[in-house]
Amino acid sequence: MTVNAVRKSAPPVPGPGRARLMPTLMSACVVLVVAMVAATNLALPDLARSDLHPSGSQLLWIVDTYVLVFGCLLIPAGAIGDRRGRKGALLAGLAAFAAGCLVSALAPGVTVMLAGRLVTGAGAALIMPATLSLLLQVTEPARRPQAIAGWTAATGVAGAVGNVGGGAILRWLPWQGLFYVGAPAALLLAAAVAWAAPRGERHDADLDVTGAALLTLGLFALLFGIIEGPGHGWSSGVVLGGFACAAVLLAVFTVHALRAAHPLLDPRIFAVARLRGGVVGVGAVFFGLFALFFVNAQYLQYAKGYDTLKTGVAIVPLILGMIVVSRRSVALAARWGERTVVAAGLACVGAGLLLLSFADAATPYPWYAAFLLLLSCGTGLCLPTLSVGVMTSLPHGRAGLGSGLNGAAREIGSALGVAVAGTVLAARLAAGLPPGERARSAGEALAHAAPGLHDQVVGAFTDGMSAGLRVVGVVVLASAVLAVAGRRP
Repeated sequence: MTVNAVRKSAPPVPGPGRARLMPTLMSACVVLVVAMVAATNLALPDLARSDLHPSGSQLLWIVDTYVLVFGCLLIPAGAIGDRRGRKGALLAGLAAFAAGCLVSALAPGVTVMLAGRLVTGAGAALIMPATLSLLLQVTEPARRPQAIAGWTAATGVAGAVGNVGGGAILRWLPWQGLFYVGAPAALLLAAAVAWAAPRGERHDADLDVTGAALLTLGLFALLFGIIEGPGHGWSSGVVLGGFACAAVLLAVFTVHALRAAHPLLDPRIFAVARLRGGVVGVGAVFFGLFALFFVNAQYLQYAKGYDTLKTGVAIVPLILGMIVVSRRSVALAARWGERTVVAAGLACVGAGLLLLSFADAATPYPWYAAFLLLLSCGTGLCLPTLSVGVMTSLPHGRAGLGSGLNGAAREIGSALGVAVAGTVLAARLAAGLPPGERARSAGEALAHAAPGLHDQVVGAFTDGMSAGLRVVGVVVLASAVLAVAGRRP
């Protein structure tokens, strides 16, 4: 990640009317790509019962293919926007997102479904950094921290939209309805962007195709080992081979990045404590959040018996704290110090996950909602400050790559969180099923369980969920130490 001179002068700023529309329009694009993740997690029970007949590991891949491609391509996508124009990158991303949604909706099997998710993730990677870069382009320098915080808060709004809106869609439509709604929404946003967005600034930015390929393949190999471990056995050759390939590919990526003239990501930038802590902290927050997202909708539907619409509404406390507290995060960091705000926020996230790990079918919803709210407030407290730390540690000319690095930490953390929580859940579920019972997923186990065994299957599910959330909560708390280490008081 290198810094070069601006190749062209900045284009004219749009008229006042269009400039006022930009924050809302850019936030709407962010809401679309993040809401799709939340809605897909909400649809997991429906997908488990669908004609696709996915296994537990395939359900993990349906979620993780999107977020991993999204995360790994964010940095090169940001560089493409810097080099070729951010408005064009955003329009291309919205078109790819719409195409991927249609492929997913029409998928006759899991393989085609995964291909659609891959295309959708690539589109999301082009969308995310371009939105923040275009927003900063039309924002006065003094107001950029607030603009970043508002853009970050849009991810919280996206969670509410994905859960409540997705719950409403799934209440009356099959799971394909999510994607049939996502495609026209992306095309409508593309039309609005074409009219309102300015021609993006262009900067010299080098595309490291080799580095992007090594990073993506290395992380896919790592996830393969984590996700397929319970099915194939942790000592099986295919799983150990996945971990070995991941180690080799990621090591080669690091060597390549240190030697390349213009690497995708120069590891030496992590010598900056504020940048390093921001990336670790953002990754840890989303590691915890998406681990919870993966099991949360299943818990509320399988253990509590909620329908999809009630499930979507029941998850709202997880969003409220992010929206309310995130608005004050930057101001609180200025008053009390970034290290204090980040440490407190990450501690609340970790504590919330550990408290949620004690939930079972008998847990009253008000207690569950209180634990969600604690985690949500912690996220809203630390996430904007962490994102500002990443973005402002790089020069303005690298805004696209800075937002790409910030987003990559979010999505890679998300993919790993889903993989870890889902893997622990699958292993404990298989061990806890009644003798002679086998199932490809929790939904299949409940669908085929004898009447007298339903409670035992639910117990096996909640036991697996609890174990997964405890592992994830400990990882988040350990990451909090790394995130604040080296930061100035």
